[in-house]
Amino acid sequence: MLPKPNLRCFGTCQALLKQIPTDLKGRKTSSQEWLKRQFKDPYVEKSKLQNYRSRSAFKLIEIDEKFKFLNPGLTVVDCGASPGGWTQVASNRCNADANDANAPVGTVVGIDLIKIHPIPGATLLSPMDFTSPVTQKKLLEVLDGKLVDVFMSDMAPNATGLASLDHEQIISLNMQALRFALQVSRPGSVLLVKIWNGGLLKTFLQDLEKFYCKVQIVKPPASRKDSAEIYIFSQGFKGLKK
Repeated sequence: MLPKPNLRCFGTCQALLKQIPTDLKGRKTSSQEWLKRQFKDPYVEKSKLQNYRSRSAFKLIEIDEKFKFLNPGLTVVDCGASPGGWTQVASNRCNADANDANAPVGTVVGIDLIKIHPIPGATLLSPMDFTSPVTQKKLLEVLDGKLVDVFMSDMAPNATGLASLDHEQIISLNMQALRFALQVSRPGSVLLVKIWNGGLLKTFLQDLEKFYCKVQIVKPPASRKDSAEIYIFSQGFKGLKK
């Protein structure tokens, strides 16, 4: 069940999205391009109408529609969750918000360095740094022994503008997410991570294939064509040998 459309903002959204800003003097070129792109972007309109906090919610929706891995009753960890679009989708589809009285209730935990405002059904660890041992200890406390069915990471470092360096940094973040996911995931579970394409991609895929039965690169339609981001969907966690 999707969130009810926000009909009150329909007229406003329609009006805004039909207008491309013309007076952008004083703004940086990058800011001008971002604003123009936002006004033209149909996913920005859809996110407002469906009460999602970010257009990125539709990236997860489209990936889930392809692989159908978010189901009622599952336990989900969402790293890099702010402003909360992915967490909203997971909470709804896993019934963590208990909207469906006839379906099992899931558990969703969202984590980010930036403050996340409350989301129905979700436990939020923010502002907290996922890579910190303190945060990971707190996450274990929240899970309270539950094994994770879906571990997601939309984390990204602050971009430096140097593609190779940014690629190395996001690989490092995902390696930390992978190491933690291996400790808390249920056999058969899913790992979904964002990455910026680059020279370390092949090695990272090989690392994932050691632990997951199937590893695929995904570029959902909601991910802008000019963006270097791709998503890696790994399913069928093999478990750790004891």
